Amino acid sequence: MADLVVELYGTQVGVLAGPWRTFDFVTDAAAVERFGLNSTILSVAIPLTAVQIRARKDRRRNFFRELLPEARMLSRLAQQAGVSELDVIGLLRWYGRDVAGALQIWDPNVPGEPKQPALEPLSAEGVADMLTHVQRDPLGNKPATGKTSLAGVQDKIVLARTSEGWNRVIDGWPSSHILKPQSRDYPTTIYDEEFGARIARATGLAAYSTWIEEFEATPAVVIERYDRSPYAPQGRIHQEDFNQVLGTAGNQKYQKYGGRVSLERIARVFSATGDADSLRRLFALVVVSVAIGNLDLHAKNISLVHRPDGSMTLSPAYDLVPQAHLPNDGEVALAIASEYRHAALTLDHLAAEGRAWGLINAPALGEEVLATVRQVAGTQTPHPGAHPGLAGDIARFATNLLSGRAIGDA
Repeated sequence: MADLVVELYGTQVGVLAGPWRTFDFVTDAAAVERFGLNSTILSVAIPLTAVQIRARKDRRRNFFRELLPEARMLSRLAQQAGVSELDVIGLLRWYGRDVAGALQIWDPNVPGEPKQPALEPLSAEGVADMLTHVQRDPLGNKPATGKTSLAGVQDKIVLARTSEGWNRVIDGWPSSHILKPQSRDYPTTIYDEEFGARIARATGLAAYSTWIEEFEATPAVVIERYDRSPYAPQGRIHQEDFNQVLGTAGNQKYQKYGGRVSLERIARVFSATGDADSLRRLFALVVVSVAIGNLDLHAKNISLVHRPDGSMTLSPAYDLVPQAHLPNDGEVALAIASEYRHAALTLDHLAAEGRAWGLINAPALGEEVLATVRQVAGTQTPHPGAHPGLAGDIARFATNLLSGRAIGDA
């Protein structure tokens, strides 16, 4: 099979070469010429070099593997493409035209390449059908013309919204929104996530829109993609998650699985470049996650944005879902000052974690963020479909932390 072209911001940055069991990424000379030798615009884990370092091959392979979803969504994509779940090359050949960030990955020898992306208008009934049958067409990919991959385990579809309405993306058109249907097992989750997004905006961690919309009585949480913009080259903004940055895979996104990820390791990426703003926002993200009961702040739920000029910054917050009321082990994904138990966390834990990163003003910043969380929880009403005690729980969590108590205190 032919090598896959890897394109970023309109430039071929390299190819994925070799069979899927042993493939590697090979940098293109044009990428070094445009972005500079050792540029990290593709990935912190994969600097653009004239000569590939053999010892970094696992990091290169892992970066591309982590563009794919997990669990049953991966299984369905593989079934639809007729390839193995382990066949990263086969999956990206099929779905690499519309992935997280600004990459486009494709096989120049496939008939019809380079593709001419298009939109297929959808009625409310059509969107409802896709949400209801998300396992039939994973991520909303239409057989033969669906080219989208997106990491994660949740059921979801991706669509493009224009002034005329909702559209299915064809042959790599940049999707603009993620839609998550209501979960049969945890029906409040989409409404809880919408309230978490409000708090993210109030604390300055996100600016994109999130709302609940019903399509022929089928509800979904609609999330505007921060990695899409009509003002960016080819409508895409590049990003990578911290599994990709740190070279970890799958469930290693949780600190207890292998111990290779931690908040301090993530923070070190920003402190190494002197990015004080990203460091402060990362700390605020941790504080908000603790205060709302988002136990799933793992390495794939924290990302970097790579701008076209080669600079990078912490991405907007995403997937801030209150979960403390759900059946779970009650532990956070990444330890805070060595503490995993959410109910045991205090402002002192948060401040100690921040100071370990070099944030001397961590206590004051934590108090400022918590005051905003408490204000939102006390003045805004979650969607009627949300967990009944959601706002009260969050207000109590924030108050406990501000009072120096453990978050789980009565």
